[in-house]
Amino acid sequence: MFSSKDELAMHIMEDLASKVADLGFIIKQCLIIDLDPDEKNKQSMNQINANLRLRIAAEYQAEANKIMQVKNAEAEADSKYLSGVGVARQRRAIVDGLRESIIEFAENVEGATPTDVIDLLLLTQYFDMLRDVGERNTNPSTCFMSHAPLSVQQLRSQLSTAFVMDGGESKKK
Repeated sequence: MFSSKDELAMHIMEDLASKVADLGFIIKQCLIIDLDPDEKNKQSMNQINANLRLRIAAEYQAEANKIMQVKNAEAEADSKYLSGVGVARQRRAIVDGLRESIIEFAENVEGATPTDVIDLLLLTQYFDMLRDVGERNTNPSTCFMSHAPLSVQQLRSQLSTAFVMDGGESKKK
């Protein structure tokens, strides 16, 4: 079967040209004005065209989904990176503030050692944490914690031991 009017016209022209050439006629052009295939062929051709358009649309949709996933992944990676930068800056500011507090306290309070200052800061932060847990706890639940005068000292001891055992490995990384 012919897929277009032009193919059909070319076929007819070639066929007629060979038959009428002996009679002295030359066929220069063959015009096909209207093709009207039967209904079954029309439906088949329409289905082929519709399937082709659906396939192209599916390819465009898949490409759009791919672009969206890539952009979402890039945005999430950027967000996590910037969040990490923010946390690092926050921690640096806390350390700088603590360092300044220790120096100022040691200068202004006679006989105070850096260990005393650190103990006082830990105790202050411990009480701040307890206050924050109590204020932010909107659910009626209970939190059991060890709370004794030695708790802060034990915490400091555990932290010191962890830093000594680390041996500065975290700074090398």
